[in-house]
Amino acid sequence: MPIEGTRQPTMRFSGLNELLGHPAITGAKGPVAIIIAEDDVEVDATIRHHKGLGFNQILLFAPEELTLASDSEAQVLRVDFPTMKLNAAVEIVNAVIPALPEKTWVYYCYNAEFLFYPFCETRSIGELLAFHTEERRFAMLTYVVDVYAGDLNRADNAVSLKDAHLDKSGYYALARSGDFGPKDRQLDFFGGLRWRFEEHIEEIRRRIDRISLVRSRPGIRLRADHTWSEEELNTYSCPWHHNLTAAVVSFRTAKALRINPASRFDINTFRWHNSVAFEWHSQQLLELGLMEPGQWF
Repeated sequence: MPIEGTRQPTMRFSGLNELLGHPAITGAKGPVAIIIAEDDVEVDATIRHHKGLGFNQILLFAPEELTLASDSEAQVLRVDFPTMKLNAAVEIVNAVIPALPEKTWVYYCYNAEFLFYPFCETRSIGELLAFHTEERRFAMLTYVVDVYAGDLNRADNAVSLKDAHLDKSGYYALARSGDFGPKDRQLDFFGGLRWRFEEHIEEIRRRIDRISLVRSRPGIRLRADHTWSEEELNTYSCPWHHNLTAAVVSFRTAKALRINPASRFDINTFRWHNSVAFEWHSQQLLELGLMEPGQWF
């Protein structure tokens, strides 16, 4: 289950502009997590999990009316923001990164998404990123792994932390095309619910790769397809050997397929013969090949 965290003083901002010049941002000590709450589903669990991983600062962007548990409120810098607007994540991330000290590691996700990386049960996010930095890597590929409630009659929005399932197979990658042929060390990854229910998913949204972790520096920009303006940041490894990758375990696609009337009434269950219960442990994701330990043991 998601990892529990500890308390910090409460701080709330009325919008992006109020946040960006504040010493909590301009003097932030990384790694920093950005959580974008699109609704009220498992926001508290998302905060507690990432605090438990060891993020020094968590920025929560959420609608003004969203209510948090008191312990969750105390663990974040909260920013009132209309998170359902078009390209909200792009706007948020591209505003926050230049405001942070250079070389700060930044992670972003949505509510009901949970970061897992190799050995995260015993090693902090700071340890992971320190090793990654030593390997001269300044971004990390994450696979967005769809999870979903096993019984939609009991979890109408497809979200259940106690009855979460994922696909154990059906993942694949294709070469990523560039102007002059395939891009070096870049692939488009597919699988999970976006693959099985692709008729309900726009083609541009079917990939499951996301560069969720990046080290801040001037000039880099997040693009709407979850890639970055600097191509090296979009690579899965350096030219010499495999590097670490991580997984973002996400209820977001399952939730969207249940909310959307065009898909809701076509789907009675997300389970199939390749569904397995999610164990909330990095070892399961490693064994399924959904993340890579690289040289970190």
